[in-house]
Amino acid sequence: MTYRGKTLIIGLSAAALALAVAAAPAQAQSSDSMPSFNGAVLTIAYSGNVAYLGGDFTAAIVRGKQVTRGHLAAVDARTGGLLPWAPAADGRVKAIVVSGGSVYLAGDFGTVGGQKRDSLARVDATSGALSATFKHTISGRPYAIAAGGNRLYLGGAITAVDGQARGRLAAFNLTTGALDTRWRPTADDQVETVATGGGRVYAGGKFHKINSIPGYDRLAALDPAGGAIITAFKPRPPFITYAIAVTAAGVYSAHGGQGGRVSAYTPGGTLRWSATFDGDAQAVTVLGDVVYAGGHFDRACSTARTGTQGSCVDGSDNRVKLAALAVGDGHLLDWTADANGVEGVLALASNAETGTVAMGGAFTTVDGRTQKRFAQFSET
Repeated sequence: MTYRGKTLIIGLSAAALALAVAAAPAQAQSSDSMPSFNGAVLTIAYSGNVAYLGGDFTAAIVRGKQVTRGHLAAVDARTGGLLPWAPAADGRVKAIVVSGGSVYLAGDFGTVGGQKRDSLARVDATSGALSATFKHTISGRPYAIAAGGNRLYLGGAITAVDGQARGRLAAFNLTTGALDTRWRPTADDQVETVATGGGRVYAGGKFHKINSIPGYDRLAALDPAGGAIITAFKPRPPFITYAIAVTAAGVYSAHGGQGGRVSAYTPGGTLRWSATFDGDAQAVTVLGDVVYAGGHFDRACSTARTGTQGSCVDGSDNRVKLAALAVGDGHLLDWTADANGVEGVLALASNAETGTVAMGGAFTTVDGRTQKRFAQFSET
């Protein structure tokens, strides 16, 4: 994807994002078809033409009318329309991942579809039916899930699964649904995010030790089968890691701290570039030659220097809750699609197949127009 003067459309309005997507152009989306939500959207996962959403919401809002959705919903990635897929969880859904014909979800719920499920569940990607063969007891709170190599990886503040001790990380066999007894790495503090790619499992969060070994602070790579540390990847970011995106070129991470950062690392853990904001970066995704960052920042800093409250010291550009960066060197792109709110953008996802980028969070306006807690951009 190159920076060539095309635009993206955000659910309801034209936004001047100058880029081109290799995938077939998606249809323009309108405010009539794009749903809003009555609670925060915390997680988004694409599969084909569908974007699956999870969060704090209990209803979607379409053309001014509420449509019941119990913390889970699905949107047509090409038209922006709300789909009939509607399994219901009784509490917050914090993380979603799609694998094969199944949608896996983790969060603070106790039932899905009226049946007991302790913080982790599997539902059919088409019908929304709850899987009877995937049922576990989780001690602690899960925050993140990822799938790869016939395994589901779980991260959070978990201490046990089915009565078996786990140190904030666990894995499950996607075929049988069973807890993986081999994959047992441990982190000494909370895991906020997990991702797979390049034959690795990446974990990010607050931790300082992995498998009781110091020096793997806040971002680490693990063997996907046995859970051993991949020692070649040792970036040691200085602040908490909230989100990770993995491509063939490297690893992109979103961080908090004094101000916020989005960083790019080689597969060997070498820092390629870092972009600084005046508030936490809480979400990151990559589409072609563009890295998208979301958070509760209002400005992109001209340098890495920030003040005591995270303010930009050496100048800044307004980028309210959302920004676009060049994948090669991290320079700030001209595109803006400002959102509002204190928490701002909490989730980002991209889909090369449809040429779309979706964002979720606690915002109620985007690009100056009403669009509550979910928006999608697509190439015109």
